[in-house]
Formats: sequence, C-alpha cells, structure tokens
Amino acid sequence: MAESVRLADRSGIGPSFRGVDLAADLADLKRERNAIILAHNYQVPELQDIADFVGDSLGLSYQAAKTNADVILFCGVHFMAETAKIINPTKRVVLPDLDAGCSLSESCPPEALATFLKKNTDKNYYVIAYINCSAGVKAQSDVICTSGNAEKIVKAAPSDRNILFVPDQNLGAWVVERTGRKMDLWRGTCYVHVEFTARSIRKIREQYAGAPLVAHPECTAAVRMLADEVCSTEKMVSFCKNSAAETIIVVTEAGMLHRLKKEIPAKNFIPGPTEHCACAECRFMKMNTLEKAFNALRDLEPEIILPEPLRKRAEAPILRMLELSK
Repeated sequence: MAESVRLADRSGIGPSFRGVDLAADLADLKRERNAIILAHNYQVPELQDIADFVGDSLGLSYQAAKTNADVILFCGVHFMAETAKIINPTKRVVLPDLDAGCSLSESCPPEALATFLKKNTDKNYYVIAYINCSAGVKAQSDVICTSGNAEKIVKAAPSDRNILFVPDQNLGAWVVERTGRKMDLWRGTCYVHVEFTARSIRKIREQYAGAPLVAHPECTAAVRMLADEVCSTEKMVSFCKNSAAETIIVVTEAGMLHRLKKEIPAKNFIPGPTEHCACAECRFMKMNTLEKAFNALRDLEPEIILPEPLRKRAEAPILRMLELSK
C-alpha cells in the first residue's frame, strides 16, 4: 500500500521527473494503474523491453482486448493508438507522444479520401484500407487489411466492384502482383521503406553473399524483386526462426532487429541499408521514450479520444476483416 501511495504522490512532481530506475518505476506504476504496456516492433529497445507485448499494431490491440486492464499505454504511433481505442472503447488509451505521427497515414487525410470518393461515385468503389491509416479513413472503408492478410482480403472482395486500395501504393502493388486483381492505388508511401533502393540492397547482398533477405511489402517493387521473402513484420519472425541460415538481411525499420535478436539470439541479423545510412529508422516511432511513457501513464495523457459514432464506423470494417480472415 505504501508503494501505491508513493507512486500516486509523484503526480505533483512534474513531467521532468526521473527516478533512479525509470523502467522499474514504470513497472510499478503499471501495476497501480492496472495497465497494459504495448510496444510496436519499431519502438526503441527500452520500450520493447518493458512492454507486456511486442508486435504489430493490430495484434497488440487484440492482446489488450484479452486482458482486464483499465489502461492501455500504447508505445507506437498515433493511428496505432487509435486502433487500440476503436477495438477497446471502454479502456483508456494513452500515447507517450501525441506528435508521433506516420507519413503513410498522413498521406491519406480523411477529407481528401471523402472528396475523391464523392468525385468518383460512378466507380462504386469497394474501399480496402491498410490498417496504417487514421480512424477517419477506416470509417470510410469497406474493409481493413494488414500486410499479413491483404492478399486474402483482396481475394474476398466483391468481383463486381472496383477496388480502391488506400493508403500504401507499394503494398497495394505487391497485392496486385500476388492476386492478379486490378485495383486503383492511393499514392501514399512510408517514407522509411521507400528509402531502401535496389542499389543499396544489391550492395548488402554482395557483402553477405548467400544470406537470405526478407523485406517488408511497403518497400518499392525494385527492392521487393531482390528479396527472398516479402512479408509482414510478424511473418518475418517466423521466417527467420525457420530459416536454416545463420545470417539474415532484414529490410524494414531497424527497431525490428531488437526483437529478432531477443527471440532468435543464435542468429546474426543485418539491417538493410539505405543510400544514406547503414539502417533505416522512423523518426516518428523514435519520438517515444521511456520517460515519456512514464509521464503518460502517470498523468493518463495524452489520451486518445474518439467520438462514438466515428469509433463505431471505424470498427465495422475491422470486424469485417476478422470475419473474412477466419
């Protein structure tokens, strides 16, 4: 009980407070708040290490739904915390840094999508939205997909409808290649994944001759063509576990390597380089820190708040995805 009071008393100390062991303090505060800490695969190692679960945005949101936690501390970017709130409306969802955005999500503002759909009503679009988008975009979609199930979702789309795939044109193009289904693609990209080039990837392949290379489908076609496997971050884990190779080149945001090294310590993971750097880091993902996470859970802000009508509209295509993924 004394420990609980000690932590509660900290609320008056101010946002710059730092304990002797901040990770331990955060763990104590988590218990006091009856909270769950979720960290995306691209988060800094300190946040991955303190998290209850590490994974992709959808998987993390459903991990939260399985628990009796009152509070979700989502260490990721804004649209991921929104997704957690959509799926867990009765839980408080806080984000360490409200400015942790996403270039891909921001490439498709809800207003721009609404205007486009209004101008193209004659096409009767069936809108498939990659989960990396805002609640406002999800609410205008027929179904959501992830990089792991996009192929299955597209195959299940009505054959008599034109498909608009938003917001990632590279993931969309990859699914077109895999399914043969024609789709109109929104011109959005993840700035991190498009920094990988065919030249930078050829270089690393020459340096580690014989090492298999796994790439995320948000990469460009020129990079995907050089990969031995193209898959989601979750599937990267199983690919690396099942591969007989001792050294594997991983072409995605560099935070993924921390999880791979923890789960598969016997193997050597090489980050895919860009033209400018030996690895690729997302500046938005790296905005979250251990101190910001502690402050957010202590103050219960910044909190993700969604109007209930919007949340319900955004939830419907997620539920449709789950039904189609069975």
